[in-house]
Amino acid sequence: MSTPIKVPHMSGVDSFTPDPKFITEVDFGESVPTGNHAEVIITGGGFSGICLGGLLRRRGHRDFLIIDRNEDWGGCWLDNKYPGVACDVPSHLYSLSFELNPDWSHAYGRGAEICEYLKAAAHNEELDEHYRPSTTMEEATWDAENNLWHIQTPKGEYTCHFLVSGSGHLVDPKIPDIPGIDGFPGMILHSARWDTSVDLTGKRVAVIGTGASSIQVTPAVAPMAEQLIVFQRTPAYIMPRIDPAYSETKKKTYRRHPDEMQRERDDHFWQAEALYGAMRLIPAMQEHVKKLTLNHLDSLVEDPKIRQLLTPTYTPGCKRILISDEYFKAFNRANVTLEPSALASVEGSTLVSANGEHYEVDAVILCTGFTVSQPIYAAHVRNEKGETLADVWGKGGAPTHTLAQRGFPNLFTVNARNTGLGHNSSVHIIESQAAAVVQALDYCHDTGRTVLEPTAEADKAWNDWLREWSRDTVWTSDGGCSAWYVDDRTGQLTAIWPDYAYDFRVQNGHFDPAWFDMG
Repeated sequence: MSTPIKVPHMSGVDSFTPDPKFITEVDFGESVPTGNHAEVIITGGGFSGICLGGLLRRRGHRDFLIIDRNEDWGGCWLDNKYPGVACDVPSHLYSLSFELNPDWSHAYGRGAEICEYLKAAAHNEELDEHYRPSTTMEEATWDAENNLWHIQTPKGEYTCHFLVSGSGHLVDPKIPDIPGIDGFPGMILHSARWDTSVDLTGKRVAVIGTGASSIQVTPAVAPMAEQLIVFQRTPAYIMPRIDPAYSETKKKTYRRHPDEMQRERDDHFWQAEALYGAMRLIPAMQEHVKKLTLNHLDSLVEDPKIRQLLTPTYTPGCKRILISDEYFKAFNRANVTLEPSALASVEGSTLVSANGEHYEVDAVILCTGFTVSQPIYAAHVRNEKGETLADVWGKGGAPTHTLAQRGFPNLFTVNARNTGLGHNSSVHIIESQAAAVVQALDYCHDTGRTVLEPTAEADKAWNDWLREWSRDTVWTSDGGCSAWYVDDRTGQLTAIWPDYAYDFRVQNGHFDPAWFDMG
């Protein structure tokens, strides 16, 4: 993959939004940190870290570091190496608006090329000198006396005035607590921690789960396995995946005319926005989704009994609506079995389903998702009182305008609570928040402010609005299913933004001093 096209004066927000204040670079007279202290430290080397770093440098900021638990750029796209890994958002929409890529291979990017794109974007934005790989944030504690965050890592302590969490949602695998699984004598793999040395050829394999990774793993593993059993607790609504390869002529056009890429990006964005109507339970959109997905199912699965087992009965959108042309076809294979219930227990090499069926297998693939509502990093970020982000979030707290958590000064939370989307691109969300962070830092430079923390009034107003606006959506209504979008400790919608993606940028894509107490 060639280096993405660096668009000099794009702001990190799409062309249909007002220009933010940081388009024109300024010189703050900063130098790149050489030690373990920086004005700003960002955690994570994926989309969030690269986007924030790129916008900071474009604005003229240099006094920042990006610490990453991984050994290289890429975030979750470096972690995810399972067979068939790909994105379910169109390539030109699932990319940074200021690092357009003319060389995507297909309409939907493959995992390895997304990872390479992120590495190229980081190099293009001159972020390598700011990058500290294999530097896990083990603990972060706010020092109110000195207005500093103290960050413990395997490579020593780092300090900063502003800490930006860019770790994301889909990071730490969720391992199900299944009786007997610790005694399984074969291979156990999680989709997000794949062992590329494992050969599943001729093996009896079980896939646990039917979510976004399972529908990619299943058709990729089926041809090599002797037998494949898919444990399905809940069937998924799956839409067609229109995924043509881009011709060399098309790529050449994109290289010569970046505005064509932006136009395609905008088209994909607004097409995706139309799907939000289903999340608001608009009958016409609900019927459209049902018709499209069920016709897709009927056209690809030969056995009517299997089709029935694969047919969802809950409200579309309650769980993520998926895209695939290959998943349903896998169930036409003689070596693939659909087990329409969850994995209940493991007895040696025998898997026992909730329906009481027994299967002898050599390998188990866990496609069981991530610890979204209880991210591991949240338990390691402490304020001056000793409270952790996990403590606050476990009681229903949410960052004000998704950006800053009251009680945790000088902490910005990017791609954290209420920032996920069930219908559009998370990169749009990340760029919106990154714009707000840069504006906040500009404000501090301009005014000499050293501490930012949401006011009690702004925090209450935001949380009240968020809970009210989350009502009467598919995720909070009785849609016939439960999903990881809702925190089971509080019953609150915490993973998903409950509105149009465009409205997220209107509400949260800027910094407003009125939201903050100033120090």
